[in-house]
Amino acid sequence: MSRLETFHCTRRLWLQSVAVIAGPALAAPDASEQWLPSSQSLPRDLAAALAIKQPLVVMATLQGCPFCKVVREHYLLPLQRAGAFVTQIHFLSGEPLLDWQGKVSTHGGQVKQLEIEVAPTVLFYGAGNKEVAERLVGSSIPDFYGAYLDERMKTAQAAVLKR
Repeated sequence: MSRLETFHCTRRLWLQSVAVIAGPALAAPDASEQWLPSSQSLPRDLAAALAIKQPLVVMATLQGCPFCKVVREHYLLPLQRAGAFVTQIHFLSGEPLLDWQGKVSTHGGQVKQLEIEVAPTVLFYGAGNKEVAERLVGSSIPDFYGAYLDERMKTAQAAVLKR
């Protein structure tokens, strides 16, 4: 197992233990928390993003996750304000969502279908529902997160403009 895989496994176990220990406290919404729009249709969101020559940025989030809050409020909301098309899907939500095949699913079901295991995970989509940049998984290194996000956005934007 690589160091990165070991890190992700360790982090996943830590998040699960925090969820067990904190229990209901994680489920309670924080009134001060700022949210991105929740997707209702991934194909529609992608079409809107491509119409403005941007990749679709999708954050897989978990309510109550402190790492998700930091990524959302310090990186993705500013990215959205700068003109990117950013939406979110929720790990445990039964909220309906039109998936990439045009079928009604749920946010939680889509997270599973996309094989997302760590919150937060940020995905970048271009034409044909294809991921056009490497997923940004976790948020453990805040000093470098902005650089990693910028790198992936540049890659994703170049892929969108190339088509």
